Amino acid sequence: VRYEIEGTGGPQAQLLHRKVPLEDHVIYSGNIFQYIEENKKWRNRFCMVPHNYGLVLYENKLAYERQLPPRVLINSAGYKILTSVEQYLELVNNSLPGVTPKSGHSSILKCPTDFPLILWHPYARHYYFCVMTGKEQEKWRAVFQDCVRHCNNGISEDSKVEAPAFTDAIRMYRQSKEQYGTWDMLCGNETQVLSNLVMEELLPELRSTIAPRLKGKAPERQRTWIQVSDAVYRMVYELAKEQYDAAVARCEQERPQLESTIRTDMDQIITSKEHLASKIRAFVLPKAEVCVRNHVQPYISSILEALMTPTSQGFAEVREVFFKEVTDMNMNVVNEGGLEKLVEYMEKLSHLAFHPVKMQSCYEKMDQLKLEGLQQRFDVSSTSVFKQRAQIHMRQQMDDAVHTFETLLHQELGKLQGKDDLCKSIQRILERVLKKFDYDSSTVRKKFFREALLQITIPFLLRKLAPTCKGELAKFQELIFEDFASFILVENTYEEVVLQSVMKDIMQAVKEAAVQRKHNLYRDSMVMHNSDPNLHLLGEGLPIDWSEEYSGQPEAEPAAERRRRAKQVVSVIQDDEGALPYGAEALLQPGSPEPQEPEEAHPGVPPSPPDAVKEIREALAQESLGDGAGVEERLVNGTDAGGASEEGSISPLAQPHQRLTGCSSPIPEAQERGGGGSTPPTSPKALCEEGLGAGQLWAGVPEPSLPLPPASHWMVPVPARMSLLKKQGGEEMPASPRCHHLDKGP
Repeated sequence: VRYEIEGTGGPQAQLLHRKVPLEDHVIYSGNIFQYIEENKKWRNRFCMVPHNYGLVLYENKLAYERQLPPRVLINSAGYKILTSVEQYLELVNNSLPGVTPKSGHSSILKCPTDFPLILWHPYARHYYFCVMTGKEQEKWRAVFQDCVRHCNNGISEDSKVEAPAFTDAIRMYRQSKEQYGTWDMLCGNETQVLSNLVMEELLPELRSTIAPRLKGKAPERQRTWIQVSDAVYRMVYELAKEQYDAAVARCEQERPQLESTIRTDMDQIITSKEHLASKIRAFVLPKAEVCVRNHVQPYISSILEALMTPTSQGFAEVREVFFKEVTDMNMNVVNEGGLEKLVEYMEKLSHLAFHPVKMQSCYEKMDQLKLEGLQQRFDVSSTSVFKQRAQIHMRQQMDDAVHTFETLLHQELGKLQGKDDLCKSIQRILERVLKKFDYDSSTVRKKFFREALLQITIPFLLRKLAPTCKGELAKFQELIFEDFASFILVENTYEEVVLQSVMKDIMQAVKEAAVQRKHNLYRDSMVMHNSDPNLHLLGEGLPIDWSEEYSGQPEAEPAAERRRRAKQVVSVIQDDEGALPYGAEALLQPGSPEPQEPEEAHPGVPPSPPDAVKEIREALAQESLGDGAGVEERLVNGTDAGGASEEGSISPLAQPHQRLTGCSSPIPEAQERGGGGSTPPTSPKALCEEGLGAGQLWAGVPEPSLPLPPASHWMVPVPARMSLLKKQGGEEMPASPRCHHLDKGP
């Protein structure tokens, strides 16, 4: 409320911000092999990534076009993308110490190709995929990483109160356990973060209890342990969601009365808080300044340089990619001619920021970020939190630049005559947008550097000061009037004082860095106020749909046809070496001979795993011919096909998992399901009987509106958007008239 009344805000952005970036668009779709744990076979799946970045797996492309329920839905918050089985086995071996397969024995996973893609989570179920070429692997990896990056960013950016309060609560809870550093698992929505927090404490105890009782060979014990961990994680998620929702409901009920009191007594509350802050400052500041001078100040410039170099290179690459795409479009439009070509290229350009492959060169610059020697000193567990935050800023700046460009070009189109005018206009608008991009990217980077420095140094200072200051804070409680005890907290005021002790040095370091030309930052004195007021009026209009506005088609497409031909940001993967495409429609040419059904395996002889790419392609050709109803050649992972259970059924290995959860489908990540979308039940029994509908949460990070933010704002969350569906029974349900894909709510 105080920021709302007193806040002056920061520099005004020059680029336009798109309100609905990817409505009715698909980020990517294509076929990929997935390992099915229930029957230990590799199956070809049609994978679709909608605009909310949930991974959705269908039986095949035909099932997607017919709007049949998806087989699997995955919320990838907290997952890591691995591209080698060795990496995965190392993580699995570390998760269950003392249980390692002997050399020469079979491991927990065998991949039929040299190009695996594994989604690994410290607590939840793992997912195994593979492709047939290195080029495909790189493309899928970029897509998966984009999904993880987006889903990690799961706490609502629109929330100016709830998000900072939540992240503060998480941080203070961890600090009470003497854990002051950054935390990798602060990712996903609020319920996922709480579940990760519980599992972090619960897992060691669970491991010591369960591990000695696991039976079988090492791979079997590892597999069982993963299922047990996943089952417990789902139980924790259910309980955390129920209790968090109840807490939020209580807060919402109390909020109107609290806000009314705050607005009425604002002057008295501020006076009381400033009096408290002055007393705490007199007690804490001398100690804090000594600590800053001896332990923080000498390292600020080193940390800043380590952050600035890769970040500035990444933003420079964003600028270069944008410039190149627009310049290529301009040349092609002039050579090929016509408004039709411009519309075609603008349709692709409008979603450049969400093209995982084209943006990969920008994101990769952040991989150079290393805080060697500083990580241990400041208790930074890893740099991933800073990398992902910078990458999200890059994507946002690219989308703002593209949206501004297309808005200005759309305004100019009615005035242009001929190709020459069009070419000159595109070039002029490009230069105009690049100037705005340079200013906005400078503002965004400086803010990112300040937040990152605070996130690294403040926990370190709090840990250093805790032995001498923390125990003395209780005596300051008596300085707060009882009526204001709900609004003024001693510990929050103490942290604000600590923040002020180092903020001056951080601001000065960033200001000095702006003078260095190599980082392409504007000085703080360079402020652009309302330099282009008419542009922001244009941004208030309806979104531009190039294909509909300039296609000249009078009749609207049917919904089913529009779904089948959904606009896609990334083109479907094709093998450039002349082999079968993953879509496999090329196999179904008119006049082609009918394929033979796969031969039955000889009784008692286990089929060998298809290590050759040729065998996988043959299996793919067999599988692509029907709607999943015909006989399918399955890729066997070195097991007897006759003894394996059919997909969708529960193997003996999965029974402990069911007993633990009381239900057959997960919440934080989804699995095989039948269909249906009903009102989400709350009890495990009701979840089994009714299933869970899709739910969505947007996410982001709140921004301070004053130069000196409260303590909550230096805790940069790594948040997500979540879409969940539950399983209804073991058999497929008929298609429902409701929409089952992830771009709509329940």
